[in-house]
Amino acid sequence: FFHEFGDKFKFEITQVIGLTNDDEVSKEFRPYKQMIERLNRTYKASYRKTNGFDNIDGANYDLALWVAYYNFLRPHKHNNYKVLNEVEMLSQADTMLGKWQLLIFLGQQTILNLQHGEAANCS
Repeated sequence: FFHEFGDKFKFEITQVIGLTNDDEVSKEFRPYKQMIERLNRTYKASYRKTNGFDNIDGANYDLALWVAYYNFLRPHKHNNYKVLNEVEMLSQADTMLGKWQLLIFLGQQTILNLQHGEAANCS
């Protein structure tokens, strides 16, 4: 690999100071920091690290699908193993595939409604 790319494969390594709380901003109390860090760990645990993405659109698409899953399909322990945001139409589907199909349909309808200047109705 290195023989093929040679000098084109050089990069700088930098340390992120915030990870060790050595700067003033990291030392101050931020009430949502723990929740955000936990959310990041949850996302990283489900992220497929093997291939990465070819472009930013692929990364954004993956993140959008994960957020939809996290908010509308994934049961949460702190919510008595229920989803965070219940959508009545999704409860009509018996399988995860059916729930995904309905969720994508609702997303498409919301986009179309927004394009036509109408309010979204997802209930």
